[in-house]
Amino acid sequence: MKAEGPQNLKLVEVARVAGVVNATVLHHFGSIGELQNALMTRMIQQLVERIVSIAKEAKDAGQMADQSTVALFDAFEERGVARLAAWLELTGESRRLTLVREAVQQVISVRPHDETPAPAALEDFILICISVALGVGLFGATLSALLGRSETQARDMALQLIGLQIRTALSSSVDP
Repeated sequence: MKAEGPQNLKLVEVARVAGVVNATVLHHFGSIGELQNALMTRMIQQLVERIVSIAKEAKDAGQMADQSTVALFDAFEERGVARLAAWLELTGESRRLTLVREAVQQVISVRPHDETPAPAALEDFILICISVALGVGLFGATLSALLGRSETQARDMALQLIGLQIRTALSSSVDP
């Protein structure tokens, strides 16, 4: 999908790659738009599963936040996820992704409650993280290279800024 972009994704090609007949893919998804939505839904579910796993293994809220942010950036940079999300938005199909709200709520529910800001503040923070990860996923490597930097420069800087915000928020939430 990355080489061609989501707008060029064809059911017949999906069927060919999956090793099934086109009618099977058409029956299961109904349209290319439904297939794109299903792809994004699955990617969101995988990201939530990864973050829940991180939460269970993290020593503290800071480590959970740092590792979850890296997982978010990884997700938007892999397999054309940022391009698919942008395509769904550009074609008016992103309104179907109500799963995002549920995913954010699920992530917030696994946080260490004694060390983190209130859920509303976390929702705002997640909103910013997703927006930045989407931008880096779409343009980070290209813009970094155009400015003569390494392809990871935008990502590295974004993660540093977010990490600083995480540490600031956590230190203020534990102070009296």
